[in-house]
Amino acid sequence: MDTTPLGSWNDGAAKRAIVDFVTSAAVEGSPGFVAPMDRVAVFDNDGTLWVEKPAPVQMAFVLGKLAARLEADPSLARERPYRAIADRDESYFRALNDQDPDAVASMVEAVGSAWEGTTFGAFEAEAARYLASWRHERFGLPYSGLVYQPMLELFDYLRAYGWRLFVCSGGGRDFMRVLCEDTWSLPRENVIGSAPEFAYRDGVMVRQAVLHGPVALGPGKPEYVLARTGRLPGFAAGNDDVDVELLDCARFALLIVHDDDVREYAYSDSAQRARAAAERSGWTTASVKYDWKTVLKEHPH
Repeated sequence: MDTTPLGSWNDGAAKRAIVDFVTSAAVEGSPGFVAPMDRVAVFDNDGTLWVEKPAPVQMAFVLGKLAARLEADPSLARERPYRAIADRDESYFRALNDQDPDAVASMVEAVGSAWEGTTFGAFEAEAARYLASWRHERFGLPYSGLVYQPMLELFDYLRAYGWRLFVCSGGGRDFMRVLCEDTWSLPRENVIGSAPEFAYRDGVMVRQAVLHGPVALGPGKPEYVLARTGRLPGFAAGNDDVDVELLDCARFALLIVHDDDVREYAYSDSAQRARAAAERSGWTTASVKYDWKTVLKEHPH
């Protein structure tokens, strides 16, 4: 691995824009100066920090849980998303994968009910068991091998300039917290987003069915960031339409463009609005194909 800053990034417009912004932000008195306390960088997860195709890593974990509930109680098939599971409705799962708000909302409700009453520790143990055995169907890699090497380098680069890093995702906050420290070297308190309410019962914390705040999609992302940090992001990175509001409120916005079907996947579904916004607003776009020398952390090509 190249040990220079952003060594897995090709020299091009995207790398130059990142370096120019970060270095300028550190110089007091410069037009681009960002005060140290305002150096908050926020990243989406699926498709921004790791591979999200053909389905996000968490998907089978959730669907397996719901399938088990459906088997135990077939009457659940009358409602979404159980009906889609029973009918193998691919259109629903495509909508879910594209983070369609209605599909996500129905899934969030079902997930809340599925793990209601589960202790904090029991949920984490369940997620850890799943992650230990999960492998990507195309690459054969564990979840840790799906992380984008260039983005890990970007984490290190920002940290070196005093930026505090957060991940904000529509995917389950508590699922990501199981892996964040080992995978991103990110403390779990810096992972925010969709999560249930918790209640303290007989000395333990248990999950509730109701969601704590909005789903972290679209406007939900900056809402969570502001609630957690008291600031809007100075630097933000995402890859699709549900990241537009997060990117729009940042001083520097980075949009990851998936266009490499050899080393990863090429797709633009659910990213058309984001790409149009990038062009209109002058966001920096990073092409997987042209801006990244290496794509995957443990699977360089």
